[in-house]
Amino acid sequence: MDPVVALVGRPNVGKSTLFNHLTRSRDALVADFPGLTRDRQYGRARLAGRSFIVVDTGGLSDDREGVEAGMHEQALQAIDEADAVVLLVDGRAGMTAADQEVANQLRRCGKPLVVAVNKTEGLDAGVVGSEFHSLGLGAPWAIAAAHGQGITPLLEQVFAELPPAAEMDPAAADGHAADGTRVAIIGRPNVGKSTLVNRLLGEDRVLVYDQPGTTRDSISVPFQRDGKAYTLIDTAGVRRRSRVHETVEKFSVIKTLAAIDAAHVVIVVLDAREWVTEQDAHIVGHAVEAGRGLVVAVNKWDGLSPHERDEVRRTLRVKLGFLDFAEIHFISALHGTGVGLLLEAADQAHAAASRDLSTRRLTEVLEGAVERHPPPLVRGRRIKLRYAHQGGRNPPVIVIHGNQAERTPRDYRRYLANTFRSVLELQGTPVRLEFRTTDNPYEGRQNTLTPRQRKRRKRLERHVKKNARGKR
Repeated sequence: MDPVVALVGRPNVGKSTLFNHLTRSRDALVADFPGLTRDRQYGRARLAGRSFIVVDTGGLSDDREGVEAGMHEQALQAIDEADAVVLLVDGRAGMTAADQEVANQLRRCGKPLVVAVNKTEGLDAGVVGSEFHSLGLGAPWAIAAAHGQGITPLLEQVFAELPPAAEMDPAAADGHAADGTRVAIIGRPNVGKSTLVNRLLGEDRVLVYDQPGTTRDSISVPFQRDGKAYTLIDTAGVRRRSRVHETVEKFSVIKTLAAIDAAHVVIVVLDAREWVTEQDAHIVGHAVEAGRGLVVAVNKWDGLSPHERDEVRRTLRVKLGFLDFAEIHFISALHGTGVGLLLEAADQAHAAASRDLSTRRLTEVLEGAVERHPPPLVRGRRIKLRYAHQGGRNPPVIVIHGNQAERTPRDYRRYLANTFRSVLELQGTPVRLEFRTTDNPYEGRQNTLTPRQRKRRKRLERHVKKNARGKR
């Protein structure tokens, strides 16, 4: 799994600014879950050649009353979840007693720790950082999060402090979980994840055994169904078969991210009786951002009136309209209704995400789409899309070349993605398009002419000008 880096420090030292810079968004993948409000935000980031998960916290302080006490507790939990910690301090304010108190708390955490002196733009980095050596946490790194200065060297130092990354997938740590389709079961607490896992494992079970799989309490459970191998990656806390019916209340964003990273396909479980919440949309957003195949299971469907079912379908269209590529199944995990179709849908999504797509076929689909609905004019010129080829799998990446291709409007990009998905039957997986403007093949050609060709060309140009003067 990608390493987790927590940003901590006293309030107002620039943690959120650094978080926004790393995630390249003002609110990238904000985790709005119960118990995680105010101070913990999770985002995916890529910098210094590494991908990682970054956690923003609300601030550590001496105040243990009211809201501050909750913020402090949440920051400590973020530290506990992290693989490495970045302590931010304010270079313009200088070292404070609060910084020393935070450093004393972090010194006992036992995690790789790097000090970042923020807000150093326009200042002498050596002078500003000198007083923070007394924190006893190693040499401080001068950065300016608002301007993106010094962040890459800082992250390189953070990664240098981490243990070497495992070369194999975390779900394949012991050689078993790599077999078959890896399916992650994710969702809010109490939507029926454990019941669904039990139902999937309990029908026609050939081989089941629990193992400590991915980190942070995500459990990999290999099993077989109808001669096919699968691995369920459960975030509900299944430990032993004797405790498989245990209800788990605790929910961790990190566990969900770990399960998504380890999976081929994600089954998102929703509670039909609570319709679709903002938390559901955030959870689904994590899976879509990761590019995983996706199946939506609307649980507790039994017992709803026709009117209530219509309202649930309407809410799905409104709040999860961006999931037009995913199959939606209405199930009852408790009674088993519709559950048997979920693994079949997961297989289809995995197959679609892994398919090899020929350049010829992709170009044919592109030409057909352009013929039915030509691209719009941009700055008075028509966009010309010429050919397409595959640029990646899991999820499928289709690279489209042409003139002004990078200026293709968002609506037309959506039209092309839907066309590729429909014609090529890529259901269950997001399709990502990349647009590249093709270089002019004649650009710079005059420099390749021989001296004789250039002389002949000049003679022809003089002849054309002479005739033009004669006609006037």
